[in-house]
Parts: sequence; C-alpha cells; structure tokens
Amino acid sequence: MVDAGSNTVRLVVADAEGGVLLPVHTVKWKLRLSERIGSDGEIGEDALQHLVKAVAAAGSTARRWGAAAPLAFATTVVRNAPNRQQILHTVRERTGVRMCTLPGETEAELTFLAARRWMGWRAGPLALLDIGGGSLEVAFGRGRIPDFVASLPLGANRLTRESFGPHDPPARAEVKALRRRVRHDLRDVAARIRWEDPRTVVVTSRTFQQLARLCGAAPGRHGPFTQRRMRRKDLGKAIGTLAALPAAERAQLPGISAPRAAQSLAGAVVGHTAMTLMGLNVVTVCPWAIREGVLLRSMEDGTDWWADLTRDDAVAAAPTAPLALAAPPA
Repeated sequence: MVDAGSNTVRLVVADAEGGVLLPVHTVKWKLRLSERIGSDGEIGEDALQHLVKAVAAAGSTARRWGAAAPLAFATTVVRNAPNRQQILHTVRERTGVRMCTLPGETEAELTFLAARRWMGWRAGPLALLDIGGGSLEVAFGRGRIPDFVASLPLGANRLTRESFGPHDPPARAEVKALRRRVRHDLRDVAARIRWEDPRTVVVTSRTFQQLARLCGAAPGRHGPFTQRRMRRKDLGKAIGTLAALPAAERAQLPGISAPRAAQSLAGAVVGHTAMTLMGLNVVTVCPWAIREGVLLRSMEDGTDWWADLTRDDAVAAAPTAPLALAAPPA
C-alpha cells in the first residue's frame, strides 16, 4: 500500500496470511508536498516531479518485495488541489501506480475500522479523532463501522499556513484567533460526540502521537503494545510550551520531530480544543490509522471496493467518490 500525505510518501508491505495483518516492511520518502503547492492549492510541476519520484520508488520497492500492485491513495493536499485529476493521471502514466484520492469521510471510516480492530469490542462505544496535515477526521460508532463521521479543514499543516504569519514563534493574538476558529468549526461535531457519550476515545496520526509523547507518554521504542494516554490538562500546558518556542527549538522537545515542529502548535490547539468541547479529560493513543484501515478492509472484503474508486482517473479524482461504509448522520 502507498500513502501520499502532506509530508511523506509511505509504503507498507504487509503479510495477511491467516487473516492477521502483519506489516513486514515499511519505508517512507520525505515529500513535504504542502510546502511546495501554490497559494491557490494547485500542485505545480516541481511538486509533481517530487511526488512522481517518490511514488515510482515506492512501486519499485513493492515489486522487489514480491508484493501485488499496491493500493495507492493521496490525502488532503492532492484531494483539494484544483488540478487533482491531472496529478493522478500523470502519476499513473509515469509510474504505473494507479493512485486515487479518498473523501475525508471515507478516511474517517477506514481509520475508525482500524481503531476498532486495535482496541477491540471491550472499548464499547468508540469515538475517534485523527489530525492530518490538511484535515481533522472525527468518527463515532458502536460496531465495526461508524455511525457518524465528519471531515473538517482543521489539519495541522493547513492551519499553520493559514493562521500564522512570518513570526516564529507566532504572536499570541494569532494563537488566540486560531483557537476561536477551531472552536467555531468544531462546535456542531463536538456537540454530537458529547451527546453520544463514548466509553472510549482514541486519537491517531503522527501529530497526536508526537503530542502524546510531549505530554509524557512512553516513547516509540517501547513498542506499539504499550498503552499510551494523553490528558487534556497536560496538552494545555504543552500549548504554552510550544507557543513560546520557535520551530527549531520545538524540535528539541520530547517527541517533536523537526519536519513537524512548525505545525505542532496548531495540532496541539486543535487537539486541546476538541477535547475541551467534547468534554474529554483523557484520550488513548492508537497506533493504527488510515493505512491499516485500508489493508484491513482489503483483507476482509477483497479488492473490488477499491477497484470502484480507481476504475479511471475521473472517478478517482471525484471528491465524492462512492465508498460509503456508514449511513450519514441524522
């Protein structure tokens, strides 16, 4: 599977023998696509060349490992690009890899599936928060698939570019304005989650993992089976720390990587505001997310559902491509 995000292109080769998902090889290529797009969101030739090179390398690596043609998708940056269809067509023509985009709601559904599999049925009614580079996905459900999903334009990288000026660190007024924006955009979704009153709330994505480490969670070297939680009050303190430091110094903090240091403050504001509006004091960090959701769905249902998305570039580029797993919220 190939996942082209706003920061990296990642390849995951997995063994699904016996119905057990076991990643056997993972490699990523730094892309930072969101830093290469134009002010109108269009992906220019330079950015496209970097994307093509990374996807070609991923396809070649998959073949060396004897894997089948990879399921390949791009997230928000490509999905929202005005020239999305051209990008998908060019990637296919130059690499042989058939890439598609997934609607944000579908990303939420698949990520929820992965979280449910990881947490198990004992988690009960489950809510999910996933901060990406371009969007925030929220889901809630009592079973295998969610009853409610939402995708909001509150990604950490997007908000950093749109909300913070040239000052590093940003001005206090900019941080306050960002919190107001997030609170406004999240209001209705947060009310739904509060009303559902989930027994367990999980967060996924690299942004949440790094913030949880900053808030005292165990480091990655302790392995994926170590329980990791993040408290709202600790995240609130972390916002103060991040807001006082330029990006280069944030990268020296526990868990914060240099490529994500600049967007860590916006991610923390989104996470803390969401927890506050939803009445959450603590969340659990889940190591599985969208990639595992795609692989799990393929294991359980075959690849026909994926073929419907990638039948041709026009279908793959459609922002409302049909892959409904859950009924829309009432």
